[in-house]
Amino acid sequence: MLLPFRRRISGSLLKSNNRKMEVIVSQEIECICPNFVGACVEAQVENTPYCEALWTDIHALGDKYKAELTTETLKDLSGIAATRRVYKACGKDPSRYRPASEALIRRLLQGKELYQIDTLVDLINLASIQYGYSIGGFDADKFVGKTLTLGVGRKDEPYEGIGRGMINIEGLPVYRDLQGGVGTPTSDNERTKISLSTTHLVVLINGYDGREDQVCANAEFIQQLLRKYAGSDGGRYETFR
Repeated sequence: MLLPFRRRISGSLLKSNNRKMEVIVSQEIECICPNFVGACVEAQVENTPYCEALWTDIHALGDKYKAELTTETLKDLSGIAATRRVYKACGKDPSRYRPASEALIRRLLQGKELYQIDTLVDLINLASIQYGYSIGGFDADKFVGKTLTLGVGRKDEPYEGIGRGMINIEGLPVYRDLQGGVGTPTSDNERTKISLSTTHLVVLINGYDGREDQVCANAEFIQQLLRKYAGSDGGRYETFR
């Protein structure tokens, strides 16, 4: 049995191909993490291959973290620690399948550059490392059906991670549309990934620590970045549980 959000996405939010989308949190997620709170940002955007000013912000945050964190202490950040706990509760090793936010910050602390993809993906990565939440970014026009459901990956469930090929998502939290998985905290799916032609963006923030204030701050930060770097009015966001 699947349980709907206490608050559903409404209005134009999550409207794909002029079809209103509903987002559902499954009972299995609610049982594993009853304090879960998410946020969805939806916006019309203009993507570009590269934004120098955005990368100045990314490098500045990387320098700050190098002075404050280690590869061990970053695991204590609220959003990362909570996501790791959920992975363990689902039977997944978070040191083998790292949450994306942890992997990004860890890369910075090791003195490595983040992969430069395009402006939308890069700004979502900045938002993820700023707040420590694993964030999914999607071309909303590629969703199939009218519903996204947050559940847990099944044994042998097919899933093609972006740039990773087929990956094992058994035990990972996963958003699914009618065709299958579209996003996990470790990797989003090739099928619904952002491209330079993306104009309708949906971003899902996963607050497994239950801190609605921080989840909302993260969503508002994304809106600011979209206004600055993606030719957008920032769109709108709502929280869900």
